[in-house]
Amino acid sequence: MSKSPHRTLVAALWGLMVLILVHAGLGPARAQTDAAPPAPPQVQELMRLLEDPATRAWIDRQARPVPPSTTETTQQPQDMNSELMATRVEALRTHLASLAAAVPRLPQETRQAADLLSQELQSRSAAGVVLLVIGFLALGAGAEWIFRRITAATGERILSHPVRAANDRLRLVGWRLGFGLAHVAIFGLGSIGAFLVFDWPPLLRRIVLAYLVAALLLRIALLVCRILLSPRPVGPHDPEMLRVVPMTDGAARFWHRRIVLFVGWFAFGWATIESARTLGFSPDSRKVVAYVMGIGLLALAVEAVWRWPSRPLVAPEASERPAHRHLIGTWLLSLYLVLLWGLWVAGLMGLFWLLLVAVVLFQAIKITRDAARHLLRSQDAAETAHGGELRAVYLDRGIQALLIVGAALFLAWAWGIDWGEMTSRDTVVTRLVRGVLSSIVILLVADLLWQLVKTQIDRRLARLQAEAAPGSEEALRQARVRTLLPMFRMAAFIVLATVAVLMALSSLGVEIGPLIAGAGIFGVAIGFGSQTLVRDIISGIFYLLDDAFRVGEYIQSGSYKGTVEKLGFRSVKLRHHRGPVFTIPYGQLGAVENMSRDWVIDKMTLNVTYDTDLDKAKKIIKQVGKDLAADPECAPNIIEPLKMQGVEQFGDFAIQLRMKMMTRPGEQFVIRRKAYAIIKKAFDENGIAFAFPTVQVSGRGDAEPAAARHMLTLVKGKPEEGG
Repeated sequence: MSKSPHRTLVAALWGLMVLILVHAGLGPARAQTDAAPPAPPQVQELMRLLEDPATRAWIDRQARPVPPSTTETTQQPQDMNSELMATRVEALRTHLASLAAAVPRLPQETRQAADLLSQELQSRSAAGVVLLVIGFLALGAGAEWIFRRITAATGERILSHPVRAANDRLRLVGWRLGFGLAHVAIFGLGSIGAFLVFDWPPLLRRIVLAYLVAALLLRIALLVCRILLSPRPVGPHDPEMLRVVPMTDGAARFWHRRIVLFVGWFAFGWATIESARTLGFSPDSRKVVAYVMGIGLLALAVEAVWRWPSRPLVAPEASERPAHRHLIGTWLLSLYLVLLWGLWVAGLMGLFWLLLVAVVLFQAIKITRDAARHLLRSQDAAETAHGGELRAVYLDRGIQALLIVGAALFLAWAWGIDWGEMTSRDTVVTRLVRGVLSSIVILLVADLLWQLVKTQIDRRLARLQAEAAPGSEEALRQARVRTLLPMFRMAAFIVLATVAVLMALSSLGVEIGPLIAGAGIFGVAIGFGSQTLVRDIISGIFYLLDDAFRVGEYIQSGSYKGTVEKLGFRSVKLRHHRGPVFTIPYGQLGAVENMSRDWVIDKMTLNVTYDTDLDKAKKIIKQVGKDLAADPECAPNIIEPLKMQGVEQFGDFAIQLRMKMMTRPGEQFVIRRKAYAIIKKAFDENGIAFAFPTVQVSGRGDAEPAAARHMLTLVKGKPEEGG
């Protein structure tokens, strides 16, 4: 008997179902019988067909999925996008329609909630309910009052402690925060004790508990605002001294009131929505109530935007903002707040949380940076040098990292991202998300390292400048360090930035091996095309290694001379003593004459007449050197005092005397001028005359030549007699 393939397939499928039923469902029942009946002939034929290799191959071919055509594959993403958009629009319409339908039901649901609550309270009198609430408040307030009385002396002693340094400020802020949290905790524990002492109706207990949580949230907001803003004086201390966020007193009071009012309205609204849930309001009705109360939050935020102080910061350089910038920014921020409320009402919570977190995170990072520097500031330079700025970097960057990571985790929770599934799956999206998170961590670590290196170098430079006065011997010894540290800071930034970018690209799945190889080839090509630039950079490196010159030294190279003002990667800036600035590439410097290194020997010559007593002149010059060495203005700059070396030569009209002294670089000019003035006065007092060339013209009688008479007048400084 022949059968068609389709009939054979149908028979095979039915046979499989029979076998499954026999083994899965009928097996236990059959096990209870003493003997199993033989299989029917149809089943035996089915099993024989299933064992046939040709039948199995045909079934496998029929079970394979048909590959989609190229047209279907091309149109599938577009169809999916269109379908997703249509689904979103339809969900938005359904959401708004449900809200519109819930508005007429609100009065009826309110009456039902009131009836439900009144039915529960029928067994209790109004006085009993009032006593319950009063006892609830009395237990919490009483426990807090007792704790305040016990710790009053300790609190006053802590507040009276003087604040002289950053550590004192941190300690006082910590104690205030600890005592404030303790008060809130005592109030909460005392209020919760009322639920254990008294017998509460179930609905009333849940409603009161919701408002208790709202009250605790408001208390915590008050505490945090008092710690961060310090709107009022704290004990004997000025509020600005203990304020964490730097701002003026008026701005602190303004933001304290607005933040507390905003948090209080939010907490009251949350407790109201929870109470509505307890009283049986429908979800759509609760959403309507929440959106209506959200208008109050929107009004508070917009009012704060339009009335916030124009100069909130304490810094004197914070000038008034221009009117047009203030108006434009206010309108944009107001529209942003209205957009957030609209997204919330529309149910687009993913976009709502993204826009909210983006702006809040940016402002939180900025406020954290200013607060860390303000809180850890110190009037004592020694404390700042011992780690004040470094602690500010740790605090600032640590809180910044926590804020960024917390924002990422919060967005993941708001968007419903499953981290376990994200790590187990290996798709393009999961790899991209993991790469982005790894890149954020890498950039945060690189930023922390850069801030630490930068802060250490800046502290070192500031300490060197404070310890050594300009022009002193200590400043000259430290000139090399002050020259190299800024260049090392720039090199560290380039290295950290390059490594961080490469690691971030690698975490995103980018193959950085070909990128590095391509950059190397590109660098070689650039090197061949810019040999002059490479020569300048390499020459500058060797000049720095040889310590040829430092910042602040006076050097000369060819026709260029001046004081070194700045050392760049390819050039040096020289300030001429008359004002011009020369920018000279290192490759063009050549031999450098450093006129400011270690010491200078200044040599001077004097011309005296042939009848001069040389021993007497030598003693006078030696005494002049002693007087200069004793002068408080010249003594710090004199290494070896002025002394006469002897007769240099016999000239046509004078004996030339040679003198020398050793001074600090650049100070020889001032000392030389003062030495000349003292020597002139001492020679005049001891009858030693300076020689000068004269021309004698024979005339009538024995009259003295006019030229000689005129020269003597100039030398002695006396008025000429007789013209």
